[in-house]
Amino acid sequence: MKTPSSSTSASSNHSIPGGEDQSRGTTTATQGISVHVDPSYLEGHSNPYEGQFIFQYQIRIVNDSTETVTLRDRHWIIIDEDGEREDVKGEGVIGMQPTLKPGESFEYESYCPLGTRWGTMEGTYRFERESDSAMFVVDVARFFLVAPESTPNDAPARTR
Repeated sequence: MKTPSSSTSASSNHSIPGGEDQSRGTTTATQGISVHVDPSYLEGHSNPYEGQFIFQYQIRIVNDSTETVTLRDRHWIIIDEDGEREDVKGEGVIGMQPTLKPGESFEYESYCPLGTRWGTMEGTYRFERESDSAMFVVDVARFFLVAPESTPNDAPARTR
């Protein structure tokens, strides 16, 4: 799927507001590869009374470089409201290792379960350049996963 060149600035919102879904995405570019993240809270799949908060995130990766590249693996760092960290590493994304020619993009969606109302995700993708088989890392800027503050005060406390 072809897309025009995109912004190469990184942006995010560092406050954790209440009210409606306040998840915040980011856009980052590294070595001509742009990564756009759009997270959202999945209320219908979550159970705040049981400390289960499910978030979906949509990713769009755009190859703005002049080289054909293949996404080889990923590394996510997930930190919840309590500061608990989880590292998730694996080959490709959603079982695929997409190859992107110059100007092409790849989109996918996945999800992240949290045991707290909010948390953050950030990470990296490792790509291989077709022309010389060189590997390089593309950053995915921190983005925020925030559920609405709609859980009643009498919901049971989560224990570890």
